[in-house]
Amino acid sequence: MLKLISKLVGSKSVRDLKKLQPYVESVNAFEAALTGMSNDQLRERTASFKASIAEATAETKASKDALYAQIENTPDYDAREPLYEQIEELDAQELELIEDVLRTIHPEAFGVMRETARRFNAGDVRATATALDHELAKKHAHITIEGDAVIYSNSWKAAGGDITWNMVHYDVQLIGGTVLHQGKIAEMATGEGKTLVATLPVYLNALAGRGVHVVTVNDYLAKRDSEWMAPVFNFHGLTIDCIDKHPSNSEERRAAYYSDITYGTNNEFGFDYLRDNMARRQEDRVQTRGHHFAIVDEVDSVLIDDARTPLIISGPTPKGDQHQFNELKPFVEALMTAQKTLVQKELAEAKKLISEGNTEEGGVKLLRAYRGLPKSKPLIKFLSQDGMKSLLQKTEANYMQEQGKKMKLIDEEMFFTIEEKNNQIDLSGKGVDLISKNTAKDFFVMPDITAELSALEDAGLSAEDKAAKKDVVMRDYGVKSERIHTVNQLLKAYALFEKDTEYVIMDNKVKIVDEQTGRIMEGRRYSDGLHQAIEAKENVKIEAATQTYATITLQNYFRMYHKLAGMTGTAETEAGEFWEIYELEVVVIPTNRPIARDDRDDLVFKTNREKYNAVIDEIAALRDAGRPILVGTTSVEISELLSRALKIRKVPHQVLNAKMHQKEAEVVAEAGKPGMVTIATNMAGRGTDIKLSDEAKASGGLAIIGTERHDSRRVDRQLRGRAGRQGDVGSSQFFVSLEDKLMRLFNSERIAGLMDRLGLEEGEVIQHSMVSKSIERAQKKVEENNFGTRKRLLEYDDVMNSQRTVIYKRRGNALSGQRIKVDIANMMYDTLADLVEGYQPAKDFEGFKLDFFRTFAFEPSMDADTFNTGAIDDLANALFTQASNFYREKGNRISTAALPVFKQVVEDPKNNYDKILVPITDGQKALQVTSVLKEVMDTNGQSLISDIEKGISIAIIDDQWKEHLRAMDDLRQSVQGAVYEQKDPLLIYKFESFELFKSLVSRVNQEIVSFLFRGDLPANDPSSVRQAPASQPKQPKLQESHPGTDVPSTSSGRAPQQPRPKPAPVVNTGKTYGRNDAVTIVNMQSGEERNVKYKKAEPLLQQGWVIKE
Repeated sequence: MLKLISKLVGSKSVRDLKKLQPYVESVNAFEAALTGMSNDQLRERTASFKASIAEATAETKASKDALYAQIENTPDYDAREPLYEQIEELDAQELELIEDVLRTIHPEAFGVMRETARRFNAGDVRATATALDHELAKKHAHITIEGDAVIYSNSWKAAGGDITWNMVHYDVQLIGGTVLHQGKIAEMATGEGKTLVATLPVYLNALAGRGVHVVTVNDYLAKRDSEWMAPVFNFHGLTIDCIDKHPSNSEERRAAYYSDITYGTNNEFGFDYLRDNMARRQEDRVQTRGHHFAIVDEVDSVLIDDARTPLIISGPTPKGDQHQFNELKPFVEALMTAQKTLVQKELAEAKKLISEGNTEEGGVKLLRAYRGLPKSKPLIKFLSQDGMKSLLQKTEANYMQEQGKKMKLIDEEMFFTIEEKNNQIDLSGKGVDLISKNTAKDFFVMPDITAELSALEDAGLSAEDKAAKKDVVMRDYGVKSERIHTVNQLLKAYALFEKDTEYVIMDNKVKIVDEQTGRIMEGRRYSDGLHQAIEAKENVKIEAATQTYATITLQNYFRMYHKLAGMTGTAETEAGEFWEIYELEVVVIPTNRPIARDDRDDLVFKTNREKYNAVIDEIAALRDAGRPILVGTTSVEISELLSRALKIRKVPHQVLNAKMHQKEAEVVAEAGKPGMVTIATNMAGRGTDIKLSDEAKASGGLAIIGTERHDSRRVDRQLRGRAGRQGDVGSSQFFVSLEDKLMRLFNSERIAGLMDRLGLEEGEVIQHSMVSKSIERAQKKVEENNFGTRKRLLEYDDVMNSQRTVIYKRRGNALSGQRIKVDIANMMYDTLADLVEGYQPAKDFEGFKLDFFRTFAFEPSMDADTFNTGAIDDLANALFTQASNFYREKGNRISTAALPVFKQVVEDPKNNYDKILVPITDGQKALQVTSVLKEVMDTNGQSLISDIEKGISIAIIDDQWKEHLRAMDDLRQSVQGAVYEQKDPLLIYKFESFELFKSLVSRVNQEIVSFLFRGDLPANDPSSVRQAPASQPKQPKLQESHPGTDVPSTSSGRAPQQPRPKPAPVVNTGKTYGRNDAVTIVNMQSGEERNVKYKKAEPLLQQGWVIKE
């Protein structure tokens, strides 16, 4: 049916190209006129384009300037809010006007950039020198000044290497550039020149003067591309920089963001946003220009793969170095040993029963072994035999009936069960009994907290006793939940995470390997204690736990841009997700030359051994033919396995994986030579340009050998794309076995059945297009699962994002000084309204007066009758007027008292201060606020009041937001248990987080207002005045991470983290012991019990052990 519709109306690709072809013709129409221009005339077109934009937006800019002037002259803060709203409306109108002009100049601007590329391709380019040319010539050797002229050489350095410009835009690249300018995703085949294509929309959109961000997947590409493309932009008077070249929060990075074009990695753009919203001074922020237009290179990697987990800046947490991983590791190791023994026994019995013809009981044993350790190599090997996989699936289907109610008959014999598809582990009752042998019986059992609290309510205790008992219950609950969570994470580390597959050990540290790219993810850690569990497993240093200070998902970061575009070679498979999350349409761009690569059907084997033997034979045959060979693997372990096998056969080769990433450039440079064998993980699958020699092309081009199908079709397509670039010859062939992870989990039943029916012997292989399509269907299942995970993560972060937007906007207002007066007025009103609403229904005027005085530091001018009978809005307005007058008078008092001190500091010749620290205290807390001496004197002290408002607002917002993030983390973990009550955790999370946020806003308002009204200068002593530091105030050591797993887990059973209790002190109960008396002592941390003599117990009693009565 779909084919019939395509024939009638054409495919989407054909329809897209039909719409885009007129743009190409429009660009080509300018070719003759542009070719006839001198270099100076060509440059003048850029100035003309900018003038057109300036003329179109002049009126709106004048209107905004007038509104800002009106705001400055409006003392009534309430009257300022509508003016700010009008400015926001004008900003939106200005963006529309800019887009209208860009649409008009689009064809000619693209023509200008293509003509510029053609002139650089022809040789050095000479023009009349400008001020920017003179500045650039001082920094770059390829730009020279001769009298009034500037000469741009067509050779320069990029990423440390010499390059000569030899590129001119093809017509298909004009199509790609148009798609990018329209805010869509351009899918261009590998080798089609995406970097060159990007110059077209980058140049066009940079003319607006609002900044263009080009986002890359790693810092090498960001630095290389920015240096590679810089001269063609500089020639037209546009500035270009790369943020990854400069330290964070530096003046250099800030300047990079104010360049016309800014290159950088996705992580650095995101982290800069978070750092900006943690900065204590306006000059420490870098992204103050906003988010106008971004082009994301390898957009599927950035917005799909990297977007699975959020960016997080974390810092020290109280007692973060205290954990139980080392203490509880022996328990988990005992569990693993017992489970392995049980699985081996079940597998042996299954083999025996099946060989005797008892497939029913044998299938049950086989399923039990699979549920116990699905990655067991003996089990995987047995399942590759005739009919075994089908028997397992048939048995599993039988026990999964009625929503899996019968599965407990399988699981009850196990110590724990593994759901490999969902990456989950559940500890069984038998497992709890095993690890509880040497501890108290309830050591690993969660208490029924609801029942215990209900019992306390019914016990008739006094309020004090009830509170004390509740504290004991909650403390016990917190300790046990943390203990069980630690055991679960250790179990995951031992059973699901394999060294050299999911992570590697380097420099005595656990480093995560990105499953999509095969690269080490430096600085990133698994979340929720999992990374610490792996560190305990591998006996490396266990890093201290941290807490979140700031976080955002890449999805929500990139959705802030006015216009977003992307380019990649593999986006079509994720087109639905791009549209649903980002509203980005994918447009497939045709290749400049037809693809000559031979993509062969997959070869499917029964076992890994057969598959790897066939791979090695194929490598030997291709090498003998003189072809360069790229062997793609999915893990470090497999790359090393193949390397060992080739060494045995004495086949020369090179290896590229996460452990050898320093040699990447060297390995890639050699990979295109005839007969060269390169074994690489997914590192070589994206962005790697393998150049072929003429001899290599003559022998058949690059041969791609895939040793396993990846979970994602995009990764496989990226690997294939290394061959056949720009019409080169080449081939690709995937070797697959039924033991591969993808086949085991999703698709081997059909192929296994087919192999059994055909009666294939060991070593025989299936190759058919039907089989390849079947494997792609399995990949689609995985992609659907991954999309569900990413969407779920985004749904949770959308809740956080709505809160983050409010807090960061208020914080930004405070930092910049804009609208802070309006915000404080709103806080005052909201705090007053909350007070009235809290006390008026009960007519508690005395309670209201007391609370009012605590916050506002003066008594309200209002009697009880007025308070009890008045409308809430009327009362709040009357009190707001009183509070505003009091606050204004107080500000005048502070500035009047401080001015003589400031004057003495200014007049003292010993002081050459520009900024000073002003202490302020409310009697309980003290803060130091930075103030500019000259501004304080010029404004007669009013800027000091503004500085105090800024400093207090930022300090309190930061403290409360940090605590709120911790509460949200705990909430996200705790709501996962709702699935057992057949409720949606997300709905509960939304409701509870709304209540938490309301509480946060109310708390922030109350604390800021209270400090402002109660705060005062502690002394007026000029000698106590200190100079403000020139650099950013020192903050706690922070970690930036993009963790590998941050998705809520329903299996952890973790509750909100409670403060860790200290070991109970040894209390003298009146009972005495002789040195040789036998006593039972208990370790309060691990629960371990020992029966020893008192003389041996004595030293242990000082180390957290207590005597059990």
